[in-house]
Amino acid sequence: MERIENVDLKNKKVIIRVDYNVPLDDKQNIIDDNRIKASLKTISYCLENNCKIILLSHLGKVKTEDDKLKYSLKPISKRLSQLLGKKVLFINKTSGQEVVDVVSNMKNQEIVLLENTRFEDLDGKKESSCNLELAKFWASLGDVFINDAFATCHRSHASNVGISKFCKKSCLGFLVLLELDNLLPVIENPKRPFTVILGGAKISDKIETVENLVKKADYILIGGAMAYTFLKAKGIETGKSLVDSESLEFAKKMLDENKNIILPIDHIASLEINGKTSLKDNLEKDDFGLDIGIKTRSLFKEYLTKSQTVFWNGTMGYYENEAYQEGTKYLCEAISKLKITSVVGGGDTASCVINMGYKNKFTHVSTGGGASLELLAGKELPGLKI
Repeated sequence: MERIENVDLKNKKVIIRVDYNVPLDDKQNIIDDNRIKASLKTISYCLENNCKIILLSHLGKVKTEDDKLKYSLKPISKRLSQLLGKKVLFINKTSGQEVVDVVSNMKNQEIVLLENTRFEDLDGKKESSCNLELAKFWASLGDVFINDAFATCHRSHASNVGISKFCKKSCLGFLVLLELDNLLPVIENPKRPFTVILGGAKISDKIETVENLVKKADYILIGGAMAYTFLKAKGIETGKSLVDSESLEFAKKMLDENKNIILPIDHIASLEINGKTSLKDNLEKDDFGLDIGIKTRSLFKEYLTKSQTVFWNGTMGYYENEAYQEGTKYLCEAISKLKITSVVGGGDTASCVINMGYKNKFTHVSTGGGASLELLAGKELPGLKI
């Protein structure tokens, strides 16, 4: 794979696919700018090489015209300008003559951010279906394409795979290289014992990952709503807890074939999603299980303490409510005190780890939930393969 350091960038027009898919509040204020900060190393390197920089990113899922009001990249251009200490020119178009004219008149060290690439999905899903005409247009804007959006590497979109087909030169940016440097050793040759923590809601999103990991991991600790599908598959009462009913047969098969899957032995429960909580060894028919209990936290800690490598994807509870964040926080604290290789696989888990102040306590916190899971499932990522 071609690395950014090995490509001549001097005086070139450089297209960088970044990942600015950041959370916004109702007033389009940025809630978490970590993904913007993660792009700074590659952008700064290009500035040092006297480049003209054209940035592409998506934001949110754009399905209607109304979504354009919610998911414009304009607020991101303002924050990026602040972080870089230099102006980032925002163009509220994704393609067309205006884009061509602005890019044609760029000077070295100028930065342009185009509008949300997924606005093109309103016209026949051109971005997400990797429309080649759109990809050819974007590729025509520059001399070199840099893929620095790890979180989209498992997608074949016009703005990553498509551009690579047409641009004269393509390479990987520092963020993607950092992800690979940290994730591949965990996947290919982890120090043992190797423990995987899985949580979140649905198993169906992670079936291939689970299938691949049970062959590689010494222990798999399962929490979050995912645990209730496994517990139900064992015939244990799960009350009104969230269960992925379509995955019950898969969960039963995994439990029958593997003795390295460790499930919760107690629960933080409630009779209502946002109601008064209680600690229970066994759930009753009207209970919602919403976080791992005290005994489960200690049990999981025992396995973590004897581990040399830990990979974690999925929160241990209904983290949107502070009352159910304690299980996740407990594991953060336990892992932070261990001298081991510890990797968080992006998504909600990464947000929790960062927001709780543990980012620097882990070996690596990935920016790509889906991409890191597909790597763990043993899949080739289109954005890397190209």
